[in-house]
Amino acid sequence: MQRHRFFATPAQFTSSTVTLDADEAHHLTRVLRLSEGAQVFVFDGVGNEWRSEVARIHKREVELTLRERLSDAVESPLALTLAQALVKGDKFDWIVQKATELGVSRIVPLITEHSDIRRAEERAEQKLQRWQRIALEALKQCGRRKLVDITTPVPFSEFSAPPSAETTLFFSERGGRSLHEVAASLRPELPLNLCIASEGGWSEAEIQKAEADGFLAIHLGSRILRTETAAITAVALAQHHFGDLR
Repeated sequence: MQRHRFFATPAQFTSSTVTLDADEAHHLTRVLRLSEGAQVFVFDGVGNEWRSEVARIHKREVELTLRERLSDAVESPLALTLAQALVKGDKFDWIVQKATELGVSRIVPLITEHSDIRRAEERAEQKLQRWQRIALEALKQCGRRKLVDITTPVPFSEFSAPPSAETTLFFSERGGRSLHEVAASLRPELPLNLCIASEGGWSEAEIQKAEADGFLAIHLGSRILRTETAAITAVALAQHHFGDLR
């Protein structure tokens, strides 16, 4: 039986019901063509999900009755940030989707010197809304319950690790160690950042900044990977060593 999942913000919930917004209500009634009495699931984006029942359909709103709060673990214990250089076309969309499925908690789009993207700041809000929609659909598909924090694009020259993060891994085809070599020295209970370049790689100035900031240089083997391949490989390896893909 297919599991229909819907999203609502915490403000839309009462102790026993939740009212879906117009977009989610449209999907329930017009796309899935569900009716009153249907069994569905709803999550709040901060870690909670309930088995629910469609109680009332009215114009552009749908009210659900909350039946059972779910308690199974679906989120990775690793607080993982992917700082990914912007790339052309739909590659970044694909990275957002797959990184969400793999359990990243935060995505920081980077404007780098060798990136193919120009005038990124002018379209930042439009792009951000698109990425948030893609991440939300990926959350619904994969069963996660916490929204991914996606920031507006920032220049790599201004990027820095948050104070809570112990380590930022700087992935580069030039030197560095393997993640396997350094894994034993890292603390999995602390947040971890992964920095991935565009297909043009990092500039000398960006490499020098990473070194000065104490970022840890990491390679992904002897082959040169496309940026989207490197991103998903790095996330999967991090989840394997420190998260829920062990």
